[in-house]
Amino acid sequence: MTPPKTRTTKASTKSTATSKKASASQSTPRRRRASAPKAEARPRATAGDVARHAAAELADLIHKEPGAVTQLTRSDDGWCVHIEVVELRRIPDTTDMMALYEVNTDEHGSLEGYRRLRRYVRGVPGEE
Repeated sequence: MTPPKTRTTKASTKSTATSKKASASQSTPRRRRASAPKAEARPRATAGDVARHAAAELADLIHKEPGAVTQLTRSDDGWCVHIEVVELRRIPDTTDMMALYEVNTDEHGSLEGYRRLRRYVRGVPGEE
């Protein structure tokens, strides 16, 4: 007498494969996760970078066109930048309304605060 043939179905092969994967993953030792790399300290910004960044951030905040950086000084905890801004365009240019803003940044050049120091007409001599 010949032994009866056994049929293998797709479902039984899938369950066998799944059980093999499960048993293999249980027997494999778990690896420890590596700790996240430490954040590197940002380098101090240069004076030129601070001036450009301060003028761009001020322009974004007040929606006015920055003119020139007239003063840049280093403080204990950052930078103090004076920026001329065109407040109101007029014809001729010598009658433009200008303003002088003081921008304070941290040591990396990120804006911390600003204030308008004065407004003046471009062509009128002032207290310099």
